[in-house]
Amino acid sequence: QVQLVESGGGLVQPGGSLRLSCAASGSIFSIYVMGWYRQAPGKQRELVASITSGGITNYADSVKGRFTVSRDNAKNTVYLQMNSLKPEDTAVYYCNAHHTIFSKDYWGQGTQVTVSS
Repeated sequence: QVQLVESGGGLVQPGGSLRLSCAASGSIFSIYVMGWYRQAPGKQRELVASITSGGITNYADSVKGRFTVSRDNAKNTVYLQMNSLKPEDTAVYYCNAHHTIFSKDYWGQGTQVTVSS
């Protein structure tokens, strides 16, 4: 069992930046592919970015060039640096841990990101 706790959300103006953090506990962090998902009201949850234990990243087209996902395995933490934020980035952002061997997923509670003037 792994516990995920997101932090760093808040209200930011368009064009601003936020850095989300996801702290994992309860398991060996390095065995998981870590991902960031988001869900806006009335929409399905979508993958924003992911990163393997080896540092291979994947991004949704909508955030490429603006968001950067990274991880610090020693700190059991994954980050999402969000730059040039747009109102359409407004959503609850969820941290996800995917166990690559058992194909099992764990989710954080989510953190609200609001981009508004």
